[in-house]
Parts: sequence; C-alpha cells; structure tokens
Amino acid sequence: MPLAVGTTAPDFTLKTKTAEGLKDIKLSDNFGKTNTVLLFVPLAFTGVCTAELCEISGGISAYASLNAQVLVISIDSPFAQEAWAQKDKITLTLLSDLNKTTIKAYDVVFPNLAGIGDTAARAAFVIDKAGKIVYSEQTATPKDLPNFGAVKAALEKLA
Repeated sequence: MPLAVGTTAPDFTLKTKTAEGLKDIKLSDNFGKTNTVLLFVPLAFTGVCTAELCEISGGISAYASLNAQVLVISIDSPFAQEAWAQKDKITLTLLSDLNKTTIKAYDVVFPNLAGIGDTAARAAFVIDKAGKIVYSEQTATPKDLPNFGAVKAALEKLA
C-alpha cells in the first residue's frame, strides 16, 4: 500500500541526467515554493510508461498552471532515462532510484515484475508545498494508469 494521504512525504535526493551532466534533485527543495506531482513508473522504454510520460509531457502546462512540478521516478539508471527521454521526447524530470530506497520509502515496490526483479509500482502522489501527501494512488497493475483527473483535482484544491 502506498503512503497515505496526510503523511509527510519522505524526502529524497536522486540523480537526473542533464546536458551538463548528473544533477541531484532533492524533493524538499520544492517545499515552500511549489506543489509536486510524484510519479513512479516501472521501467524505461516500456509501452505503458512511454505512453504515460509522453502524454504528461504534452500537457505539462496544465500542471505548471496549477503550481506543480512533475517528477518521475524509476529504478533505471540516469543514463538509460536520458536515452529514453531523447528517443521519445519526454520533457519531464526523470529521477533514478537505482538503489530502490525511494520506492521502498513510499511503499510502492512491485515485487518481481515479469520475473526480472523488483521495480517501482505505477503510482502517483501529490505533495503540497508543506511536504504533506494530499493524494496517493497505486494502480492495480503496472498496465493501469493513475487517475490524472483526480491528480489535477487534488492540485486545484491547493490553489
């Protein structure tokens, strides 16, 4: 079960790959400034993950207008994530949880996905400026997408 609404979001510092090289992204840097939509996806280059992130990339202005930054976490390396983003024109910030500490902290581990090992479950969290989880969802299967209407509704309540 993912962390519940009302829980303080566990802070993390994860790597992303930029044109300048590897960069640390710390969740708490958003606190006091912006809301955060935190998406967990199982694996780079997979069909459902790619469709989800391409759709969100195409509609990112809707999240920006709700004063939210979208961060995406998978267990892939930042180098694989960068290649995926370039190939599929994903413009979101992709964060590498190679050590699986953040997926464990948010309790969204999908055990032994397709027999290849533990990955992130597909999940969505909305975290307010104070660092509290105001929306929490883990999908029933990795093939199901989060309810993005509910994610946006949670953000609208924070406006």
